[in-house]
Amino acid sequence: MSLDPRLLRDGRARVAMACLILLFAVALLAPWITTGDPALQRDVSATRFLPPFTTDGYGVFHLLGTDRLGRDVWTRLAFGARVSLGVGFLAVLLSVTIGVVIGAVAGMGRGVVSRALLALTDFALALPRVALLLLLAALWAPSVTLVVAVLAVTGWMPVARLVYGEVRGVMARPYVEGAIALGAGRARLLGHHVLRNVLTPVIAAAALGVGNAIMLEAGLSFLGLGVQPPAPSWGNMIASGRDALVNAPWVAAAPGIALVLVVVACTLLGDALQDALAPGARVELVRGG
Repeated sequence: MSLDPRLLRDGRARVAMACLILLFAVALLAPWITTGDPALQRDVSATRFLPPFTTDGYGVFHLLGTDRLGRDVWTRLAFGARVSLGVGFLAVLLSVTIGVVIGAVAGMGRGVVSRALLALTDFALALPRVALLLLLAALWAPSVTLVVAVLAVTGWMPVARLVYGEVRGVMARPYVEGAIALGAGRARLLGHHVLRNVLTPVIAAAALGVGNAIMLEAGLSFLGLGVQPPAPSWGNMIASGRDALVNAPWVAAAPGIALVLVVVACTLLGDALQDALAPGARVELVRGG
């Protein structure tokens, strides 16, 4: 089912997609629209905490000012977008893949395997995600790979439950029963009947999950358990500027505003996708947190 016409008529979707396209363009074009080096430091005493729209003594224009080490905030924001957006989307892609596989197997299966997968999903859902994130992140050395893996491992359960419910509903429909009566195997049922009906609500759930994953990555980086300085991410940029909110609020405000924009855009896009589902196929999407 094509959702494009409905999305194009939805103002929320247009605003969200425009915002996300702009942020992705900034991330992709970061080397060409910034100073090119997010860790570049000159004379710290002469360039630290310069306000926005300032040109320093070296002739470099700072659109969003500088931080405590004299690094350009705009440059760090653009390169940090690569990390934060990349981590969020990759983590959701992995968690959705895991959730679809487990939910589909549990929904199409019978007996011990199905019950075991559902029990595993329910057990994982019962664990507080934030506490589990902090525990897993504290066990290994912080890195981008670890953040992606931890977010994926702790985020697949709502998707698995959603897919399980959708698969059970599809399997009970007459055309699926007819296909089974004609001798269709499980692989054919999954590929030709089940996934076609399941993927649309999963995409809507994934759009909602991206904003949550980016927010969680920022939280981990803020606490020092995510992306480590001097590599920029929006979370550690906010952390580095929290002690200068009075005399240099732009250091934390710039990544904070960017974070709010991307989370709101993902939420609006997810809601628009949910409303674009055909009547009778709408589902209550789980917003993990």
